Amino acid sequence: MSKIRVKTPMVEMDGDEMTRVIWQMIKDKLILPYLDIELDYYDLHVSNRDKTNDQVTVDAANAIKKYGIGVKCATITPDADRVKEYNLKKEWKSPNATIRSILDGTVFRMPIYLKNIPPAVRSWHNPIVIGRHAYGDLYKCTDFKVDKPGKVEIVYTPEGGEPQRHLVHDFKEPGIVMGIHNLEKSIRSFAQSCIIYALSKRMDIWFATKDTISKEYHAYFKQVFQEEIDKRREELDAAHITYRYLLIDDAVAQMMKHEGGFLLALKNYDGDVMSDMVAAGFGSLGLMTSVLVSPNGQFEYEAAHGTVKRHYYEHLKGNATSTNSLASIFAWIGALGKRGKLDKTMDVLEFARALKSAALTTVYDGIMTKDMTRMVGKTDSEAVTTEGFIDAVKQRLDSKVSALVG
Repeated sequence: MSKIRVKTPMVEMDGDEMTRVIWQMIKDKLILPYLDIELDYYDLHVSNRDKTNDQVTVDAANAIKKYGIGVKCATITPDADRVKEYNLKKEWKSPNATIRSILDGTVFRMPIYLKNIPPAVRSWHNPIVIGRHAYGDLYKCTDFKVDKPGKVEIVYTPEGGEPQRHLVHDFKEPGIVMGIHNLEKSIRSFAQSCIIYALSKRMDIWFATKDTISKEYHAYFKQVFQEEIDKRREELDAAHITYRYLLIDDAVAQMMKHEGGFLLALKNYDGDVMSDMVAAGFGSLGLMTSVLVSPNGQFEYEAAHGTVKRHYYEHLKGNATSTNSLASIFAWIGALGKRGKLDKTMDVLEFARALKSAALTTVYDGIMTKDMTRMVGKTDSEAVTTEGFIDAVKQRLDSKVSALVG
């Protein structure tokens, strides 16, 4: 079978633990046998990030700027336990946060809707998309421990002006403190990206934060988002798209009773948390896609879940695992589909569609990993292994690609 040529290179970012194992299987069985593709490879394994002082993550982000499309495996954001486990120099920042900061985009996370797996939230009949602001907040914070009494202040020194001091807390005993920031340009880019996405999908927009408590930081997000909505009001009205601002606790309560089919725009940390909740509500944490969209037209696709540490340790023992690879497969589908659109290479776009069809058909044929079989009342013994699922996708992909290439 002749291979389909991908015109422009794509950036590939390898990851950690069980998802790294799955990633290699996907490449070996579902990508490289069918595509003549140049992958600009970056190893984002936590040990390599430590070895390069995280320069490899910066290089990967800049490569996405160069080539326009990146596809990323799930990675570890190390805590104190991980520092000991992998003998790291320090607790490195989230690689996703580093990439988001460099590309200054917005993350859109959408569940993979499977018609034979009913959502855990009975009212949800249409996907809920999480639009996650991709800069600052907790992911670019400065935090430290206060080990004895003393004052913690925020000091702002305007260029050419006198310092302005704001008391955070007068500590009488040990504690902790954290400072976060954001940028007006990034917030506007976030709002604009959400509006563009909603218009392309014909989805209503909800934006939620907590301005009643954070009367400057959160309120500023609300103000900027509203300004951008007002600029596009006529266009939104013509498309019958509504905009709602809600306090985040109210948004959470209302979405649990809603039928879905809307974009929920959230700040960075809120979007991180809520995307997992939405994924679980639609079936599984392994059923959530994620794409980072830069305002300059770069795209980075990845699975929205973690590295599946528990399964990885079973894998290292030589035991069979049943890990859901759909989100990682869909990362490749999204990246290849966008590459085909940008390059105007219809055969690459059609391959991405064929891979999507093969993956979905596999599940519709009742071939599922354990996390999915448990949601449809099947026993664990009826689930396939990690490799068994990918092999089943390959079987269905073979016939589709044969028809595609003639």
